[in-house]
Amino acid sequence: MDEDATVGVCNFTFPRMPVQSRVNASRMCTSLISSRTHMPRGGAIFEVSRILDAKIAEKAGACAIVLSQSICFCNSRMIDPSLIAKFKAAVSIPIIARVRVGHVVEAETLQAVGVDFIDESEILGTADKENHINKGDFTCPFICGSTNLGEALERIKEGAAMIRTQGIESISGDIATTVQNVRSVMEDIKLLHNMSEEERLEFSGEIGVPSELAAQTGRMGRLPVVHFAAGGIVTPADAAFMMILGCDGVFVGPEMFDWPDPYKRARGIVEAVNRYNDPNAVVVAMSGLN
Repeated sequence: MDEDATVGVCNFTFPRMPVQSRVNASRMCTSLISSRTHMPRGGAIFEVSRILDAKIAEKAGACAIVLSQSICFCNSRMIDPSLIAKFKAAVSIPIIARVRVGHVVEAETLQAVGVDFIDESEILGTADKENHINKGDFTCPFICGSTNLGEALERIKEGAAMIRTQGIESISGDIATTVQNVRSVMEDIKLLHNMSEEERLEFSGEIGVPSELAAQTGRMGRLPVVHFAAGGIVTPADAAFMMILGCDGVFVGPEMFDWPDPYKRARGIVEAVNRYNDPNAVVVAMSGLN
């Protein structure tokens, strides 16, 4: 497959991949998602549709990539499974692929192919309007989107290992909705943290989640799983802003690779995520991007 070519449909036999090399090369993202009690902060996940972009993201320090197809009629479905092995052969960082909300068979397919994480994505659309996927039936960890604390805890109840607080997917860099949703989640967690046990019990009943989960979130003062932000994040400053608001990392859309020198921009985003509380580091990361 040509590195500059856009992802398309092809025939391919899936080879067995060397697991240990992928684990060693992706310690940051693996520890982020697998640990439920100790979660180091800092990570950037880039959405890619080309092998070349995947390699740029890996070189820049991405903790994972999420695969997409740029062919319009494919965007409402999971990625062609025959393409995944090509990306696995090209990079050593974890690979995430999306399924439609509630589509159990798409998830089973991606697990069989061997992706590292499954994103049950409202971005693709909804296959089952009544039910999300029961993540406990899978060995592959799940990422789920939400826009508020109630949705986040509901997805965690279903077994999500990571929450993606979602704003508007925007090529213009409009992060206003993402900021609004992240602030809402953080403010509600702060309220939950300051509640009595009786108040937490009442709150959990109002939003329909187990009282133990609400109590755990309140005691921790954060979501009990890894928490990333997504939507409109295209600069290092955007990424640093999400970290300051309390997120563990960010998702970056594929439009980033359309900017001049995408490696420099991707590297700047990674640096800003890791050094978000150092204004001088963000100055360096932002300089010369255009």
